[in-house]
Amino acid sequence: MANEEVYQNAIKCKACDHDGSTDGIDTATHPAAQKLAARALEFLKEIKDFTPGKALEQRLNRDYGPGNPYFEDFCRLLKQGFEEGWIASRDLDSGMYRIGNHKHPYGEINCIVPIDPSFQIEGLPVGENWQGAGWTSPGPGTHHYPRARGGRGLEFFLLPSGRITFDAKPEEPQPVSI
Repeated sequence: MANEEVYQNAIKCKACDHDGSTDGIDTATHPAAQKLAARALEFLKEIKDFTPGKALEQRLNRDYGPGNPYFEDFCRLLKQGFEEGWIASRDLDSGMYRIGNHKHPYGEINCIVPIDPSFQIEGLPVGENWQGAGWTSPGPGTHHYPRARGGRGLEFFLLPSGRITFDAKPEEPQPVSI
């Protein structure tokens, strides 16, 4: 699906008409965007030497999960950005969402932010490891077609070295360590 179609019917910022895309956000108009960027940088400095995978996922949920002041503030800023229209063009709802079947060459780190309390993202292996508020971290070489259930929510994902590929095939085996 072309980006133009994805942003059709997008939630737009009331203050600056931003469409939630990755194109520049005016931090003077949206000081919470500057705070979110600072919080994300703070988090990245803490995890910079860790490799995505099950061990990191467990650590993030233990040390930075729901109830942790960092997690709660980060989620508050993400929700504020969504409500104001400067982050994410649309929220995730139950079912498949638009990112498609993809592979994580260096892994992935996801912050799951429910809007509806029952919202969850499917982890790996497929059909298992559904995660509500908290973190998922599929390891290097993993692949999936993301699914959500239980209402609406947001997902803030980090891709080490910005790497993602869309050549994954559903029947392709997962790496030994996911």
